[in-house]
Amino acid sequence: MKKTTTIIILAVIAILAIWAVTGYNGLVSMDENVSKQWSEVETQYQRRADLIPNLVSTVKGYAAHEQETLKGVVEARSKATQLKLDASDLTPEKLAQFQQVQGELTSALNKLLAIREAYPTLKANQNFLELQAQLEGTENRISVARKRFNDAAKDYNTAIRRFPRNLLAGMFGFNKRAYFEAQEGAETAPKVEF
Repeated sequence: MKKTTTIIILAVIAILAIWAVTGYNGLVSMDENVSKQWSEVETQYQRRADLIPNLVSTVKGYAAHEQETLKGVVEARSKATQLKLDASDLTPEKLAQFQQVQGELTSALNKLLAIREAYPTLKANQNFLELQAQLEGTENRISVARKRFNDAAKDYNTAIRRFPRNLLAGMFGFNKRAYFEAQEGAETAPKVEF
């Protein structure tokens, strides 16, 4: 009888150990996926920031008196590239601050791209058209990267909240990740006036 009880206890302990190890490893994998997706978001924002100086230089030659718009783009880019976030510490507040700075840059870029309507020769400039196309492609990549990040964060957040994994998550300090959300006023198109 003692031998059977010991075997049952050891089997239960082994099953619990296997569950804990696989559950923990699964949470680690999901956490790393969220961090990887955040890196992709940062990469796409950096790509956009790298394109901006070329775009500004191209526009400068055609629209020298649009200095205020050009200065706004350069300042917004500077603010956007100075704000760095750690993937393991993405609180809703920090992510909102990041989104605000990136939103300011997007707004400044929209104004810059709107300048082309006032300058037909700029509109036809091959460098400007190529840079504009690259920037539009980058904006699409940013959108895709943000969606993938949100999907990974959702899967991770769901996993750490479901029973019984929530026990492991609480024991080992797995915390909920923030999401990208639409900025206030995003549903309204920006106004550009000349």
